[in-house]
Amino acid sequence: MTDFICIIPARYASIRLPGKPLIDLGGKPMVVRVAEQATASGAKRVVVATDDVRVADAAAAFGCEVALTRADHVSGTDRLAEVAAQLALPERAIVVNVQGDEPLIPPELIRAVAENLHSHAVAAMATACHPLQSITELANPNVVKVVLDAHGYALYFSRAPIPYARDAFAEGLNSIPTGLPVYRHIGLYAYRAGFLRAFHSLQAAPIEIFESLEQLRALWHGERISVRVTSQPPPGGVDSPEDAARVAAEYARRGTP
Repeated sequence: MTDFICIIPARYASIRLPGKPLIDLGGKPMVVRVAEQATASGAKRVVVATDDVRVADAAAAFGCEVALTRADHVSGTDRLAEVAAQLALPERAIVVNVQGDEPLIPPELIRAVAENLHSHAVAAMATACHPLQSITELANPNVVKVVLDAHGYALYFSRAPIPYARDAFAEGLNSIPTGLPVYRHIGLYAYRAGFLRAFHSLQAAPIEIFESLEQLRALWHGERISVRVTSQPPPGGVDSPEDAARVAAEYARRGTP
């Protein structure tokens, strides 16, 4: 059993869904539902990281451990780094970033990513992906793709359709040719605590800025990212009122206490 800690960054502010972490899902705030999934993964410790006292109080009311952070963090990774420092985690400790808007994230996927990092000693980070079947998604810049090497390490992440089948796509992106290893990236990350604390001090990479993909900073600076391939995509998170209604309906269907 791999020991790991889950940290859930949860911001109150949201352009489309203000107060998103507090959306009610079956009688509990969304951030609490995320914490329940993280706990079910077997994590040694689950911490909600927030800069808002409303989120902190709501999570604490359901028994969640909470870490209050600064409000000026640019990204969730920076917020994780602050919490890792607060907890004085050892350099090799494994920290999984579970997004606060993923109340249906499978616990087994959280554990799989943590175990993947544990089993790849040279990697600073680990993440996940699944095979892409849809040419529409391959062409969609909002769908992030990842290309892997022979050992399961990330070669590159992009919003572009990669790897690009030169001959098959010569007349347009009409279908994915048989055998093309096309993977959609899943935004779940595990970090070694030492790298997490150092990450924010690394210079932002040009490819990171243009692609708007923070994980490219690690590759740019020569770090390795191990990628767990899973057969199925996880359920979608909550980015819109429609997503919130869908997830609330799922909790109602389950009759989740």
